Amino acid sequence: MQTIGHGEEYSGSIINPPISAMSAHIHKAGFSTRAIHYGYNPQDHQGALSPPIFQTSTFAFPTAEYGAACFAGEESGHFYTRISNPTLALLEARLAALENAEAAVVFGSGMGAISATCWTLLEPGDELIADLTLYGCTHALFEHGLKKFGIKITSIDLTNPSALEAAIGPRTRMVYFETPANPNMRLIDIAAVGEIAHRHGVTVVVDSTYCSPYLQQPLLLGADIVVHSATKYINGHGDVTAGVVATSAELAAGIRLKGLKDFTGAVLSPGDAHLILRGLKTLAVRMDRHCDNAEAVAVRLAEHPAVRQVYYPGLEGDPYHALSRRQMRRFGAMIAFELHGGIEAGRRFINALNIFTRAVSLGDTESLVQHPASMTHSTYTAEERKRAMIADGLVRLSIGLEDRDDLLNDIEDALSAMGR
Repeated sequence: MQTIGHGEEYSGSIINPPISAMSAHIHKAGFSTRAIHYGYNPQDHQGALSPPIFQTSTFAFPTAEYGAACFAGEESGHFYTRISNPTLALLEARLAALENAEAAVVFGSGMGAISATCWTLLEPGDELIADLTLYGCTHALFEHGLKKFGIKITSIDLTNPSALEAAIGPRTRMVYFETPANPNMRLIDIAAVGEIAHRHGVTVVVDSTYCSPYLQQPLLLGADIVVHSATKYINGHGDVTAGVVATSAELAAGIRLKGLKDFTGAVLSPGDAHLILRGLKTLAVRMDRHCDNAEAVAVRLAEHPAVRQVYYPGLEGDPYHALSRRQMRRFGAMIAFELHGGIEAGRRFINALNIFTRAVSLGDTESLVQHPASMTHSTYTAEERKRAMIADGLVRLSIGLEDRDDLLNDIEDALSAMGR
């Protein structure tokens, strides 16, 4: 039984749209076909090719008995958008299909998804084991949020799975990591970590934002929960903040009714859900173009004498190249690198760019550049950044969809301008 309201219980499954025969057939189709069609039949909506937006906060009950049955879980109707909404439910069903999950829950931000998951599954006295490198706000949630409420945070190098075996204790409940990691592109073997964690009954949560479901599907590799900032590639157009959790139906129901409804209230609006549904339709073609451009940029950077080191798994000399081939479809569109001359050289490079936009976030059609130590990862102390292997001079690129030669020329011009 799951709590719905103060003193009330919910015993049914939370709403997803009924899967029609058409959707059941499409569930077996390819990735792009599912991203475009899954969960929606225009003939069920007066022939509308684009799904309608249900822009409402609450829903009317035909009778008092029906309303009571919804709250009791005996009916699967919608009754309040903080819990479910037809537009959100379609997006959730489609994302679950793309992640090969039983269910998904969407949120108003990626941090909403991560926070709701942690607040649902962890209690005071529990231990969360995390990788050394995390997105700055995730690091802040763990170190300044969860710790304050009695949850032990243990940070280890999960690129070495044997370290996990030694670290797991009697109160370990969750292992959490990003792969690739933001911002230094470290990769973690999902299958190896999952095998160790599951032998000890520990839940594995993977942040797969850098990949999107197109490039990597952690649930098929042994994770229990995958989270994304859907603000990024899943939406792809820089006009929405959103998050998603994809997992089993049981875990999704708990995260919805506790983490979303009660603990965070991080509700995604129907209008934003509609924009993400639109973005999903081009996810595969966008990701392939992102990757094409990124592979060319990474090679150009690696060849330039002003560049000290490039972190990108698509380069054959990268330490994670073999692992990326095993668990990713392609190498992604995020690149990190360091210049000879450190942080000052990095700033000169960033300021000399013309096509790349100086901005945080990632996964947009526009190519973006930022300095993690002073921007996205500024919540780390200098000592914490060193331990997390985030160099002060590290530059992060999110490679967009512009013409490849224009991006290469912009980088070449900026590197040349540094020496003037």
